[in-house]
Amino acid sequence: MRMPLRDHPHVLMTADALGGIWQYSLDLGEGLVRRGFVVTIALLGPVPSRERLLAAEAASGCRILATGLSLDWMARAPAEVREAGAALARLAVTLNADIVHLHSPALASRDYHVPIVAVCHSCGGTWWEAVETGPLPPDLAWRRDLTAEGCAIVDVLLAPTHAFAAATQRVYGLVERPLVVRNGRRSPIGHSHSLPPQPYVFTAGRLWDRAKNAETLDQVAARLDWPLRAAGPMESPGGERVEVMYLDCLGRLDDQGIAAQLGERPIFLSLARYEPFGLAVLEAASAGCALVLSDVASFRELWEGAALFVDPEDAGGAAAAIRGLVEDPDERLRQGSAARTRSSCYGVDAMTSGVVAVFRGCWTGTPVRSLAGAAA
Repeated sequence: MRMPLRDHPHVLMTADALGGIWQYSLDLGEGLVRRGFVVTIALLGPVPSRERLLAAEAASGCRILATGLSLDWMARAPAEVREAGAALARLAVTLNADIVHLHSPALASRDYHVPIVAVCHSCGGTWWEAVETGPLPPDLAWRRDLTAEGCAIVDVLLAPTHAFAAATQRVYGLVERPLVVRNGRRSPIGHSHSLPPQPYVFTAGRLWDRAKNAETLDQVAARLDWPLRAAGPMESPGGERVEVMYLDCLGRLDDQGIAAQLGERPIFLSLARYEPFGLAVLEAASAGCALVLSDVASFRELWEGAALFVDPEDAGGAAAAIRGLVEDPDERLRQGSAARTRSSCYGVDAMTSGVVAVFRGCWTGTPVRSLAGAAA
């Protein structure tokens, strides 16, 4: 692999604006810019408003290009994903990029002439294993196959947790597990702890996704005296909608809206059946919220000793855990403090250092598993 000859190597990074990948990409991009990199973010899928794009560019220091290319999980056929990969390869040549950082291995192409790093944020294959049973339906099977192809093409695969790295290796039959570089998140607004935690429960995510378990969240809400506020879309881009009766649905909130909710330090609840990392949980922890989380491997890995864990299918158990915190304010404060302390381990600087080490390993041929150990 060629070494970049410039003092400021150029990174072409892909992203979408529909979920946590957007936040991940902006935070990582900003961290890379601070380290002297030039970063272009190629945005796939639906495009945010011009105002939101300009604000993101100003905050991150990255150039953001709306490509109009299909997202792998929204594409209607394999050809759309392959064309997106080929177009990104052409863009890398046009920009004279020194390395490509993909948010999905399925976008990898043998047409790239620079090292490719891909992050396994999530995928249909691992999602199906965690949420459904039986063989993959055809619409997910071809997406799994493209992801498998991409995993074989890229120079380095990254994953945000050891649990998800193991799941990715298992589902795709990889010889080696993806390298773990933990996600980081920079809170958009500082949180004040001068006021007591407020009497409500909060959750956030793409609530239409079965993995987010909105039905059980709704059952928990029915058992609580406090409101359970839920931020996030209830309808998928394809028009599928989840119906609830007891959740206080806030709709899609921007970063400032989420920060305003978390700044009041509600109890944060996630009953996700599948969660490779969970940026919403990290944001809640950094705000000092007490955490009640589903007992899945990734959450245990990240938050053991700093959260209460419950069976994601047991609405009664989740409600009981929340009531325990309601009835013991001192324990709620202790749990919130533990979560905040733990969150400091998952910062943007550590994430950026891990990714930079991977980039340098690609350019020099240094084994990257030793370079990113501190971030893992």
